[in-house]
Amino acid sequence: MQNQSLRSVNGPFDISEVPEQTLLVDFGSIKIQPAANLELRLEIEEESNRVVAVAIDSMDSTLQLQAFAAPKSEGVWQDVRVQLALSIREQGGAVEERLGSFGPELLAKLPINDENGVPQAHRYARFVGVDGPRWFLRGLIGGAAINDPAAASIIEGIFRSTVVDRGSDPIPPRDLLPLTVPPGVVTPPRGVIG
Repeated sequence: MQNQSLRSVNGPFDISEVPEQTLLVDFGSIKIQPAANLELRLEIEEESNRVVAVAIDSMDSTLQLQAFAAPKSEGVWQDVRVQLALSIREQGGAVEERLGSFGPELLAKLPINDENGVPQAHRYARFVGVDGPRWFLRGLIGGAAINDPAAASIIEGIFRSTVVDRGSDPIPPRDLLPLTVPPGVVTPPRGVIG
């Protein structure tokens, strides 16, 4: 588990570590510091109409954020990495664990299948994760930030400045923390909002 005192200085941050007057776009458990050239979207699960991720586009890079409950005593990123790598390989992809800006991360080569499930191409993605106090934040990075250091620095800065609000409700470890539509945003009945 990443050293908590180092995380509390470098981010991502717990809501208790951020001054009250900090301007944040509030998605419930995930709060984003607004910045120029960012497009924020919510990813919505069609069956349940539940918000499952915050997606951020910055120039030619993407970052998908999800926050999960974690036990008070230990982090979950180690186990999540093992499960992610297994799942990627089972789907016909390839994965390599490496050391990145946030500690251990996964670089994945994911298959892109046609409508019949036949692999047609592939795309690369980075999975990064940080354990916080009773929460875990996972980022899925795509696009230019995979290989371009300047683009990676911008996306990593967004991930690092993210604020997680675990809340006080009891939530089983590894369950997705609830996400909400920011006040004043009108949501379409289905799909993605932008």
